[in-house]
Order: sequence, then structure tokens, then C-alpha cells
Amino acid sequence: MSDQDSPHHGGTVQATEGRLNWLRAAVLGANDGVVSTAGLVVGIAGATEERGTLLTAGMAGLLAGSLSMAAGEYVSVCAQRDAQRAALEQEEKELRAHPRAGFAALTAALERRGLSHGVAHAAAGELSRNDALRAHARVELGIDPDDLTNPWAAALASFLSFTAGALLPLLLIVLPPADWRLPVTVLSVLAALVATGWAGARLGGATIGPAVLRNVIGGALAMAVTYGVGTLLGSTV
Repeated sequence: MSDQDSPHHGGTVQATEGRLNWLRAAVLGANDGVVSTAGLVVGIAGATEERGTLLTAGMAGLLAGSLSMAAGEYVSVCAQRDAQRAALEQEEKELRAHPRAGFAALTAALERRGLSHGVAHAAAGELSRNDALRAHARVELGIDPDDLTNPWAAALASFLSFTAGALLPLLLIVLPPADWRLPVTVLSVLAALVATGWAGARLGGATIGPAVLRNVIGGALAMAVTYGVGTLLGSTV
């Protein structure tokens, strides 16, 4: 059996894909933090120049957004982990009830990976003798029983990535002098959106130009709308 077709190689590919998924999620979390917090503080800046008000609103938005992201990711990954466990339990029951059918299914799965029938049959036998459930989980289900998704790690990653993105507009809207706050924040946010759009496209294998353009246009529209609303409300209060 070649390294390319071996189950070990398949596990390595799955681990690599898992790391890429985490990186993409981190980039998207940071992007959400940048856009949502920028929209909030720019909208508030349209209504008032009070640094304390901007800081309070920005901190509230940062905490609400990061905690919401963490909670949502925790619930989502818990559901995914429950589905993985259910699939493993079902696979274990089927292997106990129909071992021959399970062996044939494993052989067929290895054949679909490019192995000849004889090699796939021998490999299935070797894998089944070592740990049949683990072999079926990795080859047929694409699940590593030793590395199930961790909802707490996912929640923490979402919290941190959103917070990291949100800190940029929050700090830039309160640190510069009043006359510089808005232009510095807007330009810096647009630069950050170029960076997250580029990173997301690279990690996802997409074309960079359109991905960056969509990201920048979306963020710019969000800031323009919230600033307009803030200015309108500020002038009527």
C-alpha cells in the first residue's frame, strides 16, 4: 500500500483540512469583529464626539459580539460532536450485528480510494484486526475517534478572533483627536478588510480579487449606513 493511499495519509489529510477550517473560522471571526464593531462605533461617532460614549458603546458591542460568537460556535460544535458520536455508536452496532457486511463495506471504501481489490481486501483485514471501529470511522465516515471536535476550543477561538478584530475600530475611534477619529478608523478598517479578505480567499482557495472587493464593499456599506443613521439621529435628538 502506498503512502498516498494509506489510511494514515487519509488521517493526515483530514487533520490538515481541520486546521484549515479552524484558520478560516478565525479569519471570519476577526472579520466579523472588525465590521460589526466598526459599524457600531462609526454610527455612534455620527451622533456624538464624546470619547466616553464611544468607548462605552464600543466595549458593549465588543463583549456582546464576542460572547454571542462564542455561544453560537459552542452550540454548533456541540451539535456536530453529538452527530459524530451518534455515527460512531451506529457504526459500532452495525459492526457487531453484521461483521461481514462491515468488512465488505470497508474493502469497497478502500477500493474507492484507488486500491486494487486484492490490496484493499488485505488492508481491510489488517485494519479490522487492529481496531475495526476506528478503521471504519476514519475510512468510511471521515471521523477520527481520537480527535472529535471540541466545543470549548471552538468557542474560545471564536471569542478571541472576534475580540481581536473588534479591538481595531474600538481603539482607533477613541485614541486619535476628534477631527481624526473617523478618517483614521475608516481607512484602517478598510485596510483590515483587505487583509482578512485576502487571507480568507487564500485559505479557501478562492480568487483573491473578488473576495477582497466583496469584503471591502460590504464593510464600507456597513459603516456608511450606520454613520448616516447616527448622524440623522444625532441631529434630531
